[in-house]
Amino acid sequence: MVIALLTDFGDYYPGVMKGVIRKLTDAEIIDITHEVTPQNVIEGAFLLYNSYKFFPRDTIFVAVVDPGVGSKRKALVIETRNYYFVCPDNGIAYPSAKEDGIVRIYQIDESIHELVGDLSATFHGRDVFAPAAALLSKGDYKYFKEIREIKELNIFDVEVSEGEIKCNVVHIDRFGNVVTNVRNSIVDGKIKKIYFNDLEIPIVRTYSDVGIGEPLALIGSFGTLELSIREGNFAKKYRVKHGILRLGWR
Repeated sequence: MVIALLTDFGDYYPGVMKGVIRKLTDAEIIDITHEVTPQNVIEGAFLLYNSYKFFPRDTIFVAVVDPGVGSKRKALVIETRNYYFVCPDNGIAYPSAKEDGIVRIYQIDESIHELVGDLSATFHGRDVFAPAAALLSKGDYKYFKEIREIKELNIFDVEVSEGEIKCNVVHIDRFGNVVTNVRNSIVDGKIKKIYFNDLEIPIVRTYSDVGIGEPLALIGSFGTLELSIREGNFAKKYRVKHGILRLGWR
């Protein structure tokens, strides 16, 4: 059994979660990333959506980007046709779970923290989600109660009008590539150039289609439109951040 972790925790905290998991089970643990932008549920959902299908069947994904930690938001186990998702009820796992096919949804009883210690108001990754994943890997549903409704999240909410695309910057990678949620089906064969403010950006197939230092747009490995600079940092040069992005097109 594989348990895969995706969080916005950075260093230290994921190591503690792994300790809890290994204390309760001998499942293999794989890190997807712990560098989701803090509190950015949409980015977490996008990265999970683009990674889950590459894992073996029955993998348990623990996805914790949790601005509502300590509130009345539910803690969930979502069982799908091929996988399990352990997460807060803020939509982070919804796009992945919906695509794979939701079979059952469970609410985690927060008394599960008794397997670890006192319940913290700020670290449910350690006190709730990690032990839940560990028990799930052993088929132990003692702390889970079946429910029907969860929060939905649409990570591909894009508005296309004549000459304009209103989209979201869902990820900025370490190279400064600006990853949007504009799917290839919107771009393919219909759009030749993108306009960012006064900058005209050609849509190309590879980075080598433009000169070093020149801007470009392409469909990247996520299957969505990315804005880049060949051997440069688009996000830094043009001060692009996460959130809504308006682009011109023709």
